[in-house]
Amino acid sequence: MKVTPSCVVSLSWTLKDTTGEVLDQCDEPVECLVGGRDLLASIEQALQGRQAGDRLELHLEPEQAFGDFDDQLIFLEPRSAFPPSLEVGMIFEGLPSGCSSNAPRDRLYFVSDIYPEHVVLDGNHPLAGMALRLSLRIHDVREATAEEVGRGSAGAGFFQLRTAP
Repeated sequence: MKVTPSCVVSLSWTLKDTTGEVLDQCDEPVECLVGGRDLLASIEQALQGRQAGDRLELHLEPEQAFGDFDDQLIFLEPRSAFPPSLEVGMIFEGLPSGCSSNAPRDRLYFVSDIYPEHVVLDGNHPLAGMALRLSLRIHDVREATAEEVGRGSAGAGFFQLRTAP
């Protein structure tokens, strides 16, 4: 079977930056819904018409991957709005009460710095602004179930970072 919209592909991959540093590697196949929310549009497009056993080498510019870095998504918030156990790298879905009211509420925010009185939150995807190299291997292709199509996902979302619907 060839990859078409509303099918499930079983993929493994190696994701690198343009210097060749490995950012993510998945050796065990993971199922992703084509035509849903599991994959970036640029990856879905490259997969169209492919089949099990195919390998792809993709170069993705930021606009084809996780977008350009947006400094308007960096927020300096009061330390008192966060739990005492706060650590750099923690992720928050939206901002806690007492934080900027102009910050989009439907984003994931990463704690990038912690100061005694303030916390720096970043609403950009961690790979925003980066060109990427992606090596994909298609292990299997199958029809999507009605449940997967309705959910918009085969359960994976490794190429998307989003809040829960």
